[in-house]
Amino acid sequence: MKIIWTFTLMMIPGVVSSMSVRGYSGGGVTITCRYERNNKGLEKYFCKGQWSDCTYTIRTNKKHKWVNDGRFSLYDDKRSSAFTVTIRDLREEDSGTYYCAVERTGIDPHTEVNLKVLTGQKISSVTGYSGGSVIINYKYEIQHTNPVIRICKTADQCFTVKNTNRRAEWKHDRRFSVYNDRSAGLLLLFIRDLNENDSGEYKIIVKVSEDYSFFSEFNLDIKTDDCCVKSISLSASAGGSVNISCKYPQSHSRDVKFLCWRSGADLCAKETSVKESRRWRDEGKIQLYDDREQQLLTGSISHVTEEDSEYWCGVQSDQGHKIFITRVLIITGTDADHCMLCVMFLKKSQRFAADSV
Repeated sequence: MKIIWTFTLMMIPGVVSSMSVRGYSGGGVTITCRYERNNKGLEKYFCKGQWSDCTYTIRTNKKHKWVNDGRFSLYDDKRSSAFTVTIRDLREEDSGTYYCAVERTGIDPHTEVNLKVLTGQKISSVTGYSGGSVIINYKYEIQHTNPVIRICKTADQCFTVKNTNRRAEWKHDRRFSVYNDRSAGLLLLFIRDLNENDSGEYKIIVKVSEDYSFFSEFNLDIKTDDCCVKSISLSASAGGSVNISCKYPQSHSRDVKFLCWRSGADLCAKETSVKESRRWRDEGKIQLYDDREQQLLTGSISHVTEEDSEYWCGVQSDQGHKIFITRVLIITGTDADHCMLCVMFLKKSQRFAADSV
């Protein structure tokens, strides 16, 4: 009888008899379960185990309202003849066979869902600082091709990024940028010009197909720390050297420190980092020194050119998230001379205007 029913499901437009779903530990999945229109008024449920002894995880006969039961949520939208199941805080033991089903007389219409939970790095909380920026890492399996990615702070504050080719590149939306490197299975979320209003819960959603998506939720905490200067300006002769000095919060003393060169749309074209305290890191053009007792990152940039106009001092968390704290603007001798000429021209123009009167 089950074989006959499975064949019937396959003949219903938009309804599948089975689906494979992948999620990541610490994150969540959202699954769409479709049903026949004449089943709109019946109870919907989601259960785990073999069909003969499937155990309910959640069930409801309510319409257009989220119903929660532990880590499981269900929403029945009778207008689209589909109900949505969300599982949060995934664990590897959640892997297994599930069923979307409709409670009715006789054999319940059902769709088999095979869930596999992969080991992932959970993003729980990320710290940023007012006036700075953050780059948040999200790792996922490389099997997913051309996923639609959504970044949401709330349900109505989202932006969507869809890559249509294999070449990874930054996609921008106001202060948000996303870099989806599918070959490495890595998604980078960049948020610039942070302020305290940016604090709150965020959600990264990767839509794999019309049937399911996986997601990660995290808290972004934007702080204002009196220790750190938001921006500094330095001058240097073309071809010469310039010394930098950046304070950082004590809470990041043991984190990796970095100096990042920004070039045009490239948010971090080159980066030099230092992992140990009171030991110089020499990478040719850039030398860095971290004094953890003083919470001070110092260094030197040699062979300065006009391209060395913007750097960022920052720290990197143990999960790889980058926190940009202080912006370093460098004015080379050529730029400085140009600015002086502008000032002289302005003063002459003012005197000429005065004499004319």
